[in-house]
Amino acid sequence: MLSGVRKSFALKLSLAIALLAVPVFLISMEVLYQKSRSLIRNEAVKHATCLLDAAMQRVNHYLKAVETATNANAWLAEEYMQPDSLLSISRRVVVMNASVDGCSISAEPDMFPKYGRHFSAYTVRKPDSVETVIEGEYDYFSKIWYKQPHDMDESCWVVFFDEVDSLELYLDGLLASYCKPLYNESKDIVGVISSDLSLYRLSKIITSQKPYANSYYIMLGRDGSYYMHPDSRKLFYHTIFENADPRRHSDIIALGHEMTAGNAGNMAAVIGGEPCMICYQPVPGTDWSLAIVSPDSDVLHSYHKLNFIVLPLFFFGLIIIVLLSQHIVARAIRPLDKLVRQTQSIALGNYEVYIPHSQRQDVVGRLQNSFASMLESLNFHMGSIRYTADVAKSRNEELVQATRMAEEAERQKTLFMQNVSHQIRTPLNIIMGFSQVLCDISGKGEQLNLSALPEEERSSILSAMKYNARLLNRMVKMLFDSSDIGLSEELGNQQFDHVSCNEVAREAISNTEKDNPGIHIAFHTAVADDCVIETKRLYLMRSLKELLYNAIKYSDGQHVSLTVDVTDTTVRFIVQDTGKGIAPSCRELMFSFFTKVDELSEGLGLGLPLVKRHAQNLGGDLTLDTDYHDGCRFIMEQPLKRACS
Repeated sequence: MLSGVRKSFALKLSLAIALLAVPVFLISMEVLYQKSRSLIRNEAVKHATCLLDAAMQRVNHYLKAVETATNANAWLAEEYMQPDSLLSISRRVVVMNASVDGCSISAEPDMFPKYGRHFSAYTVRKPDSVETVIEGEYDYFSKIWYKQPHDMDESCWVVFFDEVDSLELYLDGLLASYCKPLYNESKDIVGVISSDLSLYRLSKIITSQKPYANSYYIMLGRDGSYYMHPDSRKLFYHTIFENADPRRHSDIIALGHEMTAGNAGNMAAVIGGEPCMICYQPVPGTDWSLAIVSPDSDVLHSYHKLNFIVLPLFFFGLIIIVLLSQHIVARAIRPLDKLVRQTQSIALGNYEVYIPHSQRQDVVGRLQNSFASMLESLNFHMGSIRYTADVAKSRNEELVQATRMAEEAERQKTLFMQNVSHQIRTPLNIIMGFSQVLCDISGKGEQLNLSALPEEERSSILSAMKYNARLLNRMVKMLFDSSDIGLSEELGNQQFDHVSCNEVAREAISNTEKDNPGIHIAFHTAVADDCVIETKRLYLMRSLKELLYNAIKYSDGQHVSLTVDVTDTTVRFIVQDTGKGIAPSCRELMFSFFTKVDELSEGLGLGLPLVKRHAQNLGGDLTLDTDYHDGCRFIMEQPLKRACS
């Protein structure tokens, strides 16, 4: 019974696989077929475009040669505007330039009365000679090769039929002519020089190379007229839009608009009832467009050969699909018997059965792996519980650490507020105390008379009050600068001043000595007084005064110096003292805001951090010279934006 069920299941499964595989195979073959067509067409477009580029280069070469020959001789015609000279110049243009098939130099009406109203010196290249003549009575003033450059007052390319066939060329004299107006000394037009190029000869040159046997070139003018076409009956007097039905020939109309608009590209169109691939480009310096037309029968010739390969491949593919389906089903069904016996043993209570994991990715392999996973589920869940406990422990430790950080931040805030309160209260109490003393001296309702005090005591009181007032002002400024508003104001100020390096250093020394009587600060400079940098004077001055203040505060105040030095790219302001210096263990914290090396010392822990921030915002930096061991030496660098002598 089990064998019959197995065979029935295998047959159904084989049929199901075949029904699924065959459509996929057919779709794949169709996609491959279409992809091959697309690849072949893309390669054909690339090949045709390359040949079109080469043809365009040859066309451009001939056009440039004609333009150069005409421009090079135009000034001679203007200089020697005489009949004999014009005949000679016209012949010179044709003889000296193999690309030119003819050249005419035509004068304005009645320019030479001896020859009547018209005069045109004309040279034509014949198969075995070059002939120069004066054209007979020929009203050339209305001809496009004369009228267009005359009216436009500039050089241009035109295409026309030589109706009288004076050039004796093929295709009834279809010519491209480069026309250039001629001027006299008063800048009036006195004639036109035009050099002719046979489009038939040009067509033979560029069609020597084509991508396929039946490919051909066409050239259109601005209005869609054919200037080059294998059917000579369409030339010049017929356009690409002629007899084109918008509903049936929309592709031809679109091609015509693309080419007459001067665009470059490729497209498919049905020409003469045959699908074709057309690559087109505008001709530089003209309003013409050149295209190469390749019939699909040539382009897809190799593609159609694929039919002889695809059909046998299709039938062999179907046979292979059926055989593979049977093999896959047999391989898939085989492990099910073993799995059934193992699961029956588990159902009877034998949990010691081992079901290995399968490497197969099909449904049978997934079924075997599912049963194997069931036996491992208990261990897995126990591991999950342990993992959850470990994660919870880790989260608790993170919360404890976050709590400690919050408590530390609160402690730091409280310590900062206490420090600020103490630092401000001390000078404020001194000022208030002296104020009370002065009030007691003046007496109630009496005017204060400082002259009643001894000179030494009066001077001491005023100095103490002034010093502490300055100290309060300094702390308020530093608190403001360290705030977000102060930082925004510093960064928002884009006004840079031209600051003399020596002048700002001397001023900082003068102000510091004035605020600290009895202190002498030495000044050294290695730059000239006219050394000027672009910086913000206010913040540079604050920085220098703060560095000098710290040098006096933490030393004897008698061996402080400020030196101005210069490198290739920076100006350095060096403040040096002979104090106790900064211990190596404290150097990492000296530029941190609200951090003091000595908690009992005066200050808010803002001086050095603010100076470093000012220096960096000004484009430089502040550093401690660790090679100096007799005290402290701070180096503030600023970019050198002007040359210093």
